[in-house]
Amino acid sequence: MRLVDKGVNTLAYGGQLVADHPGLTDASYRARRAALSDLAAAYRRGDPVPAAPYAGEEHDLWRTCSKELAERHERLACDEYRRGVEALQLPGDHVPQLTEVSALLAPITGFRYEPVPGLGDGWFMSTQYIRHHSVPYYTPEPDVIHEVIGHANQLASPRFAGLYRKVGDAVRRVRSDQAVQFLSRVFWFTMEFGVVHEDGTLRAYGAGILSSFGELEAFRGADVRPFDIAAMGAQPYDITRYQPVLFAADSVDDLVATMTEFLDSYDDDAYARYARKVA
Repeated sequence: MRLVDKGVNTLAYGGQLVADHPGLTDASYRARRAALSDLAAAYRRGDPVPAAPYAGEEHDLWRTCSKELAERHERLACDEYRRGVEALQLPGDHVPQLTEVSALLAPITGFRYEPVPGLGDGWFMSTQYIRHHSVPYYTPEPDVIHEVIGHANQLASPRFAGLYRKVGDAVRRVRSDQAVQFLSRVFWFTMEFGVVHEDGTLRAYGAGILSSFGELEAFRGADVRPFDIAAMGAQPYDITRYQPVLFAADSVDDLVATMTEFLDSYDDDAYARYARKVA
């Protein structure tokens, strides 16, 4: 499952577009999105992963975003993420198929990509559609640039990949919707929109920041708060805007240690203890 706060409207396979989506009036873009939606809906684990029929302008968009993001990652991404970038070596000249991402990623940390939303058992379930070319710096929902440039580069770090596996284990342990919601918010403010103090400055490790060159230039202007599991689990968020509140770990070492302790022990009883802290 994709960890998403209850009540947030997400697009399971990208077949429908919200009213303010930049591709709403582009008939050819909508048709390609619908085709990808059908592929994902029909896919079952064990089937060959279907190839996405990307158009030339979508490969052009990937090249533009890859270049813009790489330049910003050098300045603004944490060292651990950049080591993942160096290890994975994603192509910059075309949108990679999910099989191509898996072939690069699996030898490093064992993760593979499938074309449905979710996370668990060493599989990262990914959307395949790409943001609209008219607004390359923005997407109102996760697209393949977010899923691959953001998350796959994270997953190429053994330390970050270990946290993803622990998140999947924790999801399977909890039973109540409230406990899942709390975990989804912690995930949001770490693996999606996490920042860390490094070399005397604030750097990003979250996939949501690192796949958006607009947000990369803006995140240091957010209300940056100390890293606190209880506070993150109680903090609401809006997926349609730059994040106004972020939580900064003191270092990647501290992040991994704190999240490991939290995730290894997280269950419904642990949720109740955290909830009492912010009640």
